[in-house]
This record gives sequence, C-alpha cells and structure tokens, in this order.
Amino acid sequence: MAKGTVFFCQNCGHESSKWLGQCPGCREWNTFVEELAPKKKGGKTSMVTREKTTPVTLREIELKEEERISTGMTELDRVLGGGIVAGALLLVGGDPGIGKSTILLQVCRNLAMQNHQVLYISGEESLKQIKIRANRMGEFGDSLKLFCETSLEEIEQVVRESRPEIVVIDSIQTMYHENVSAAPGSVSQVRESTNVLMMLAKTLGIAIFIVGHVTKEGVVAGPRVLEHMVDTVLYFEGDRHASYRILRGVKNRFGSTNEIGVFEMQQDGLREVKNPSQFMLNGKPVGASGSVVTCSMEGTRPILVEIQALISTTSFQIPRRTTVGIDFNRVNLLMAVLEKRAGLQLGGCDAYVNLTGGMKLTEPSIDLAVVAAIISSFRNKVVGEHTIIFGEVGLTGEVRGVSQAEIRIREAKKMGFTRCVIPKSNQDSLNLDGEELQGMEITGISGVLDLYEVIAAG
Repeated sequence: MAKGTVFFCQNCGHESSKWLGQCPGCREWNTFVEELAPKKKGGKTSMVTREKTTPVTLREIELKEEERISTGMTELDRVLGGGIVAGALLLVGGDPGIGKSTILLQVCRNLAMQNHQVLYISGEESLKQIKIRANRMGEFGDSLKLFCETSLEEIEQVVRESRPEIVVIDSIQTMYHENVSAAPGSVSQVRESTNVLMMLAKTLGIAIFIVGHVTKEGVVAGPRVLEHMVDTVLYFEGDRHASYRILRGVKNRFGSTNEIGVFEMQQDGLREVKNPSQFMLNGKPVGASGSVVTCSMEGTRPILVEIQALISTTSFQIPRRTTVGIDFNRVNLLMAVLEKRAGLQLGGCDAYVNLTGGMKLTEPSIDLAVVAAIISSFRNKVVGEHTIIFGEVGLTGEVRGVSQAEIRIREAKKMGFTRCVIPKSNQDSLNLDGEELQGMEITGISGVLDLYEVIAAG
C-alpha cells in the first residue's frame, strides 16, 4: 500500500488500511478500491452549520398541503408521491443519454414559470451548452439561475446567499470538496459531497436534486451509502436509442416506491405518456400465436402489457432459454411446471420470452400470461385478440388469486377487451352484477390445464 492511502468499499463505504477480498461490513467480494487518505486542512472547516433545536411533540408539528411543490409533470409527481417536499434530497440515476439532465431542466422550467426560485448547478456542461438544450424546450422564467461550478465550497456559499427553493446538482461525480484529497468521483469525494448537500437541504429547507451516473451493473456509481443518505432514489429505465423512458422510484421516504412514470423522448424533451397501456400495446400483432396481453399493477396504476413467447425445436444439445423484461429463473420455473403438470414436452425446445415496451416486471400476476404465451406458441394456437389473462401460478400447477383484480378488469374494459381469464378465487369475490363489469366475459380457472380450453376457444 502506498503511503497516505486507504481502501474503501464501493458498496457500503467501509474503510480499511489494507486491501480485503471480502468487505467485513456488507460481506460483498472484490469491492475495495484504493484512494488517497483524506487530509484535513488546518483552519479550513465546512460552512455547513446546524441550527440549535429542541425536542418537540407530534402535536406541535404542523403539516400544510403547500409544503409539496408540483413539478408541472403529472408522471413525475406520481413517482415522487405528490410533488417535491421542502428539504428533501433526491437522487436521479440512469444510463448515459437516458434523459436525466433533460427531465430536470424541464422541471426547472416548469418551476420557474410558477415563480419558484430555482438554481441549476452543472459541473459537466458550460452555460452555452445548457442554453442550446434549453432553446429546444421553450421559454424559461427569470427565476431560474444557472451556475457552472464543481467546488462544494463555492456552491455552498452561493446557495446560502441566494436561498433558492430548488437546487439541481448535475452531477455528483463531478463535485469535489477541498478537505478531501481524493479525485472527484471517488468514494470519499462522493460521500463527503453528498453529506454537505444533505446538511444544506435539511438546515435551509431546500429541495436538492442530485444526478448520479450508473455503473455497467446499472447501480449508481460510488458507495452504496449514497442511496442510504438521500430521501428519494429515482431510476430511469429503457433503451436510450428507443423513444420510451420509464422513471421508477426505488426509495421514497415521502411516498410509495411502487409507482412508475412513463415518458417519451421527443425533439423538444420528454413528453408524458398519459395512457401507458395504450402506449405499451401499440403495434400488437393480430392473429399471431405466442402473444398474450396481461395486466400488472405498478403501485396504484394498472398497466396492460404484451407478453410474447417463441418456442422452437432446438439445434443444440442443451436448449436455449432467453428472457427480456421477465425474471429468467421465473420463466424456467413455469416451464418446469408445464412439463410436469401439463405434459408439455419442452425439454427439446428453445424458449424465448419477451415483455414488449421496455418494461421490467417482477409481479407474480403475470405468471398465467407467460404460461399461456408458451402454450400458444408451442401448439401454434392463437389467443383471442380481445382476451386478457392474469394470475399467479404455483409449483403444483394451481392458479392463485392476485390483488386488485377488479381494478385490472376495469382497465382492460377501458382498452376495449371483452374477455378476462382470471383465477377462480378472484372470480368468486367479484361483484359481477356491478355496472363497471357489465359487458365483460369473466372466465375463472383453477389450474394451468384449464388454459387449454381457453386457448382452443380463441
């Protein structure tokens, strides 16, 4: 080890004087990196100060509706839990070019048009570059201020003097603290910079957005402790070469973590997709086997998605199994259930299962649709165009009930579907005489063998 260096765990931030194969803090392997030891400069202290406070009771704390600030984007407000909370520290991550800076600049534009004081701090782009990008979005209000700087001391001073309501830091990997001798983007710099911003947000009541780059594994670069320090973590999903973008909240101290926002990238920025079900079903083939529509609940929102399966005779000794948007092991489990309980000979077939629209779903309610798509492709039978299927499948081949079945059926009816294949337990609990379910043919099944009749009926 070189003199004056220490080792940090990239996952949890654990510090060690020597390299270790396994981190004693988080038990992960090969996560230690070598960095220069932090050196405190004499007489130089952080400007962040804590205000003196005293303990209070819950009765003394007053909550007001106006404490949440609307971003002007319904989809983003949904993911945030209703809007921006004063004093919140929010982290936005995603692949390069996915739209992190674009959506935050659009939020700054909307807030500035509402006369909120906004400060956009960029460590990666010049003022002219930001201006070029802003010209494509439209007019901006004068309450938006731009500042290009990477020094936390300078940024802290400007924030304290201007006292904005919203601050955007783009990005945290370019910021550096003079008291830390490591390079910008290192574990110690990211951790110290985030700590300074957290203290600013809490002491001054300023909402701060932080843009974080991601690694090749898809997680925010830097120590894992970064996600623990912030209040909200938002991830952009989707292919940056495609038009769709999905914003998912994986941590939120002020709302649900199950909500998603759907956006479409256009020339003038990101546009909200008000009806994700219609967007996801665009281009659905008609009269093709192996195509099934299902409904997944993302928080309080039902979204219809198409599942496609292709089963073909293999040319290899070991059949290939490929999944996109669906858990690979879950698909293998469902195929084993079909071989054991339904008698399908899939051992000599390649299987490709795809979830269209760029979505990634882990909800077990899509199991029945995956099974139906596999059977449809294997037998080359077409599932009815106006049929929707959802339900959870167990290892014995039984079909289990799912939550919020009535909400899923209402969404299917709104999108023009006339037949729903659902678990038998859900059918027994539905109010079939209700006006909202009128016109829908509800078919309840209790096992995967019942799918043969459903697919044969078309």
